[in-house]
Amino acid sequence: MASLVYLDGEWIEGNPPALGAGALATWLGSIVFDGARAFEGTIPDLDLHCRRTVDSAAAMNMNSPISADEIERLAREGVSKFPDNAQLYIKPILWAEEGWIYPDPDSTRFMLHIFEAALPEPSGMSICISSYRRPAADQAPTNAKAACLYPNAGRALKQAHDKGFENAVMLDPEGMVAELATSNIFIAKDSVAITPVANGTFLAGITRRRVMQLLRAAGEMVEEAVVSVDDLQGADEIFSTGNHAKVVPITRIEDRDLQPGPLFKKARQLYWDYAHGR
Repeated sequence: MASLVYLDGEWIEGNPPALGAGALATWLGSIVFDGARAFEGTIPDLDLHCRRTVDSAAAMNMNSPISADEIERLAREGVSKFPDNAQLYIKPILWAEEGWIYPDPDSTRFMLHIFEAALPEPSGMSICISSYRRPAADQAPTNAKAACLYPNAGRALKQAHDKGFENAVMLDPEGMVAELATSNIFIAKDSVAITPVANGTFLAGITRRRVMQLLRAAGEMVEEAVVSVDDLQGADEIFSTGNHAKVVPITRIEDRDLQPGPLFKKARQLYWDYAHGR
């Protein structure tokens, strides 16, 4: 079983049809989702991902028909249907069926998609600077994990792939570093971990926040700051945090090669220890 969906009170294998042609979400993009991970017998921060799903719906003027606690319960039930060693992506989805341009909040529906997805190895990632930018908070629903935000990130990622890189650095409307196309970004400079300040142009991720907390608790200096492209280019090390790959090193930026550094290694080990309750 590679894919399991909870929809309308039942678990269904595969990819069942759910959104019709007349659904507002299909037509005008009123849909949010979230992502959590099950791996090595653990599901770190599942409760936070479920809460963010409900919050994202509210930010898009939708009323979730299900509580965050119930989403978490269903997610754990679904994960239990897979083999113990399965590496899984857990994707709760909320979407609007009715409305005119904006949703009828009480038409919101829910489904939960759990599927096998290998956790990438921390072998290193190459990145380049994208010409596509993250929008300001008054230009898009940047406070939600909304599907409508991802086509522009997809354009940045495709641009990077066409240039021979694996991911793209997206700048904010002021030309400062926001995040990667698919995850948040950290740099290390003079033994200080620095991540772009959460300025409303990107989703400050759950894994990002957890890594900041873990590093600080371990005695490391962590700062949120305005990060320029020059800062990125001059960093001692760069790494990424996000749900899909968790904590991975960046080993090339444009034409400069880097090595996985001590702060990356510590962040990854601390996160793995946290995830496993150590």
